[in-house]
Amino acid sequence: MRCIQALQTTLQLILASSVCVNAWNRLDKDNAALLIVDHQVGLAQLVRDYSANDFYNNMLAHAAIGTTFNLPVVMTTSTEDGPNGPLFQEIIDMHPNATLIRREGEVNAWDNEDFRNAVRATGKQQFIIGGIVTEVCTAFLALSLADEGYEVYANTEASGTADARLAEDANRRMEKAGVTLMGFFAIVGDLMRDWRNTPGTPEILPPMDKYNPLFRPVWRAYTAARENGTVEA
Repeated sequence: MRCIQALQTTLQLILASSVCVNAWNRLDKDNAALLIVDHQVGLAQLVRDYSANDFYNNMLAHAAIGTTFNLPVVMTTSTEDGPNGPLFQEIIDMHPNATLIRREGEVNAWDNEDFRNAVRATGKQQFIIGGIVTEVCTAFLALSLADEGYEVYANTEASGTADARLAEDANRRMEKAGVTLMGFFAIVGDLMRDWRNTPGTPEILPPMDKYNPLFRPVWRAYTAARENGTVEA
């Protein structure tokens, strides 16, 4: 009986001392940065879990998150003078002033001192990552950042690999380590939070129209209804 009472007392003390834990981490546009990892023309040919057209679109959508929300952007490439090739020029054009770290040998971008310094120099605590390939370029960096105590958000639409099974394995590994898995629309929605905010409707709908084919008809229907007076602007 005494053992049972002691156990009950211990459980009560544990419950009394417990703290509330948030069910999810919210992205904060004032505390977030965007990382573009090895979105290179050669490596893109390894991606098979998305069609070539879809993944190209997803890479540009990922890059556009930085311009839409004015986030700090750090880009990196891996041995781009070889078969991996350069970063897509369209991405560079979006972020002409962003830091671009050209790694010569490190597989995990976090192992490169210049990249680590660039990430730390953003002063942010939340990092949104897209990379090729998912189980290496995205996962290794995401896990390293999580080990450093940062909040990490992996853009699963902007991370591609050879097949769906590899992506699933990598996503499970990241999620187990506390990495949040999200897609383009969810990232944008969480950063924006309210269509009345700035960035809000005027700033968000153009990239949604351009990069989210499923959302495009919604935006076009709204535009048409506004123009013909069916709904108020």
